[in-house]
Amino acid sequence: MSRIEARRDEDTAATGSLVDLLLGGLPAEAVLTDPDVTASYANDMASFCPAGAPAVVVLPRTVEQVQHVMRIATELRVPVVPQGARTGLSGGANASDGCIVLSLTKMDRILEISPVDRIAVVEPGVINAALSRAVGEHGLYYPPDPSSWEMCTIGGNIGTASGGLCCVKYGVTAEYVLGLEVVLADGRLMSTGRRTAKGVAGYDLTRLFVGSEGSLGIVVRAILALRPQPPQQLALAAEFASGAAACDAVCRIMAGGHVPSLLELMDRTTVKAVNDMAHMGLPETTEALLLAAFDTPDPVSDLAAVGALCEAAGATQVVPADDFAESELLLQARRLSLTALEAVRGTTMIDDVCVPRSRLGEMLEGTERIAEKYQLTIGVVAHAGDGNTHPTVCFDAADPDESRRARESFDEIMALGLELGGTITGEHGVGVLKKEWLAREIGPVGVEMQRAVKQVFDPLGILNPGKLF
Repeated sequence: MSRIEARRDEDTAATGSLVDLLLGGLPAEAVLTDPDVTASYANDMASFCPAGAPAVVVLPRTVEQVQHVMRIATELRVPVVPQGARTGLSGGANASDGCIVLSLTKMDRILEISPVDRIAVVEPGVINAALSRAVGEHGLYYPPDPSSWEMCTIGGNIGTASGGLCCVKYGVTAEYVLGLEVVLADGRLMSTGRRTAKGVAGYDLTRLFVGSEGSLGIVVRAILALRPQPPQQLALAAEFASGAAACDAVCRIMAGGHVPSLLELMDRTTVKAVNDMAHMGLPETTEALLLAAFDTPDPVSDLAAVGALCEAAGATQVVPADDFAESELLLQARRLSLTALEAVRGTTMIDDVCVPRSRLGEMLEGTERIAEKYQLTIGVVAHAGDGNTHPTVCFDAADPDESRRARESFDEIMALGLELGGTITGEHGVGVLKKEWLAREIGPVGVEMQRAVKQVFDPLGILNPGKLF
C-alpha cells in the first residue's frame, strides 16, 4: 500500500470515528457527510478567499446539541467553523480542511418578544427580516438592517457586528445586543450581559463576542434591544455632478444637526447597474445620487431643509418622493446595488472601508483614481451618513490578469482608507480576506493582545481557525 493510500485510509477512519461520536448526541438527519453536500457549505460570498473541504456538516436544533458538538471537537482536536446563512463578504464562514461545519440555521426560533421590556430573545438562525416583521406586529422595531436582511441571520449579524442602511440614526448591531448565551470551545455554556436597560456588572463580555466572527464561542441565544416602531420613512433623491459635491452635501447635513434615518450614496456606475438589472428608471445622467430619508413626525419639513442643503452644495436636481411607496422604491434600488454590480462583470470584490465623514469626498476621489489606474469598473455605494463606503470591484474571474488587477486595486482602496484615518472594515468583518490588513491597522501590540484573548477562550485554537489573524 502506498503512503498516499495509507494516509487516505487514516483520514477515512478518523472521519468515521468523528461522525460516529457526533451521532451519539445528534439525530442522523443533522449530520451530513455526502461530499457533494458538504462542499456546498465550504464558503461564503467573498471572492479570493480560500476554503477547505469539511469532514462533516452538522445542523443542531438545540443548545445541548451544540454543546455535544463542541465536546467532541475538543476531545478529537477537530476545528469547528460556525456558519449562518453564509451571506458574509470576507470569508469568515469559509471551511477549513477536515473541519466540522456547524450550521446554526435550524436554530431559528424567536423565543420571546416583550413590549414592556422592549427586548426579543432569539436563536442565532433567525432571519433578520423575519425578526423585524415579528416585532413589528407588537409595534416594535429592530433597527439593524443589512442589505442582505431577507437572507442573513441574527447570529451572523452578531458575528460580524453588521450594520445597515438605517445605522446613521439608529446604530449598528453591537448597540442592540444586551446579552448572549454562548457555548465555549470545550462545550460549557456561558451567559453574558443582561435583560435590563442598564447593567455594568463586570467586564463587557457581550461586546467582546459581538464581531468576534465565531472565533471565541458559539452564540446560541441572544437578548436584543428593541425600539418603538417609528413612523414610515419619507425620502428624497438628490443628483450631483460630482461625488465631491455629494459628499459636501453629506457634511452640510450632519454639521447642521439633522438626524436622517437614512443617508445613502450611489455613484453613476452603481445607478446604471441597478437600472440595467431592475429597470428602476434612476437618473443615469448624474455622477452621484444621494438618498436621504426621515422617519420623524414632520418628514416633509426635514426633507425640505436637507434638500436646500443639497442645493447649496451644488445638487443639479432634488426630487422628494411623493409618498411612502415611492420612498420604499428608492430604498429598494439602494438594496439592489451590490447584486446589480455583480452582474456587470460576473464577479465582485466588495470593500468595506469606513472613513471619517469629513474625508468621504477624498475617499471617493481616490477610489476613482484607483479604478483608472487598474482599468477596472469600480462602483461605489456608501452609507454616507456613517462614512462607510463599499467600493465594489467588478471583474471577470476567468481572466487571470483582470483578477490580479482586481485584487491589487482592492488592497489599494484599503490602504487609502487607512491613510484617511479610517478602518479596513465598518461592518463586513475581517475573515480571511483582510487578515493582513487588520495587523496593519491595529499594530503588533494590538495583535498580541487579541491573540491573548483568543487563547483564554479557545486554548486549543479549534474555533474558526485561520480567521482574523
